Amino acid sequence: MTERKPPGVPFESWVDKQIRDAERRGEFDELPGAGKPLPAGADTAYDELWWIKRKMAREGLSVLPPTLALRKEAEDALAAAYAAPSERLVRKIVTDVNVKLRDMMFKPPPGPPLGMKPYDVEAVVREWRERRAAAGGSAARAEGAEGSEV
Repeated sequence: MTERKPPGVPFESWVDKQIRDAERRGEFDELPGAGKPLPAGADTAYDELWWIKRKMAREGLSVLPPTLALRKEAEDALAAAYAAPSERLVRKIVTDVNVKLRDMMFKPPPGPPLGMKPYDVEAVVREWRERRAAAGGSAARAEGAEGSEV
């Protein structure tokens, strides 16, 4: 433990002397992280929730307002519908997300607006059929090309 600041000595020069003495004794050698860059975000303003944010980033968590979370869920559902193996599953995925979208439209929570309408199930099914036909046609062309090379 360091001694007390002597009376009459300016605080800044006393602290500087303590640091210089500790450097001479080698007390700053072999500190963890010595010679490594500071972690990202170390130069930003103080945030009292820094430890929560770091923990959430480390755990891969994120907290979105309900409308933004639903918007992401709707986009993921549309992608899942386009990748679905059957028309029945496409209709189920789109219908399920539409129920949530309608609920959010009629009972909006606080936060940013949703900015989305329910999906047109028939339009999604039509797009799914077109994508499937295009993928099937390219798969058939690829099989035909492989067969002709033999």
